[in-house]
Amino acid sequence: MTQSVKTSPPSNSQTSRILPLADFSSESAFVFKPRGGLRNGHLQTIVGNFFPRPPFTLPSVAEEVEVDPADGSRVLCHCHWQPAPGSSLTLILVHGLEGSSDSRYIRGVAARAWAAGCNVVRMNMRNCGGTDLLTPTLYHSGLSADVGAVIRHFAKRHELRRVALVGYSMGGNMVLKLAGEWGAMAPLCAVAAVCPAINLAVGSDALHEPANRAYELHFLRGLMRRFRRKAELFPHIYEPQKIGPVRSIREFDDKILARYWRFRDADDYYDRASSAHVVDRIAVPTLVLQAKDDPFIRLLPETRAKLVANPAIRFVETSHGGHCAFLSSDSGDDIHWAEATVIRHLLSLSEKPNWG
Repeated sequence: MTQSVKTSPPSNSQTSRILPLADFSSESAFVFKPRGGLRNGHLQTIVGNFFPRPPFTLPSVAEEVEVDPADGSRVLCHCHWQPAPGSSLTLILVHGLEGSSDSRYIRGVAARAWAAGCNVVRMNMRNCGGTDLLTPTLYHSGLSADVGAVIRHFAKRHELRRVALVGYSMGGNMVLKLAGEWGAMAPLCAVAAVCPAINLAVGSDALHEPANRAYELHFLRGLMRRFRRKAELFPHIYEPQKIGPVRSIREFDDKILARYWRFRDADDYYDRASSAHVVDRIAVPTLVLQAKDDPFIRLLPETRAKLVANPAIRFVETSHGGHCAFLSSDSGDDIHWAEATVIRHLLSLSEKPNWG
């Protein structure tokens, strides 16, 4: 199924607008107005990471899913099933770099989706959520096949007919990459990506800019801790003493990730793992939310052109929002605009006749 997309430029410095598709009830679904005092991308990003949320109380079932039979790699999923899973829309949620199934934004989307009657699967990428023992490998942004393996596993077990993917940042790149690779393959029926790292190379370089070094060092400390932990668990594979100093994300990807995943170098990894190469092949209804003031996500002009040109994609680029924050002027829990918008978008699609 494809749909036409029409866009309009931001109406002012505080609001960006995209005209609704025919199946949306009002234009307000895609209007973002930042919370007072949070019109700066860095402030949005930082405050969004710590802004208090309602307690997460959903009971879940933890299940390991094998994603690579060749080496036995497994990922841990936390699942929330409605009484009749096969008749409900299932959302598979994929977190960002150094996140997990317990990341605040993942819990926020999960709670909304569950309340709307959806099944929810909160997927950890390899090693994330305390699962280093489940795989001998590191994780990276190109492992879209892992997401596909999770879809197939649960679709078979619960006879799922409709599965939608929701990904944030690095997870956003992974779900868009899978959607481009799968096309219209069932049971995938919709995708939503928030601040997806579609162009990995320019995003990595943006993290190394002086204004973004705090973010880079935060991610780098986590990645290096994980690498040292993997070396302790799998000393026959990893040799940290041969790596030398690592001072940036690009150096990590060049010296460590490329080495152990057999990419030629960081640029080879970035090129092969970026969803930018396949977004023009996405064939299911897809929402991409992006903020112009995101501190370190960058879109190349040709990638933006592909997103806008694909009739299956609704590309929403707001003036404000930071990185995966989008704290709005709305009251109550709707302050988390991206989460609310993603769920409203998917539910509105599910109301279309014969959708999915």
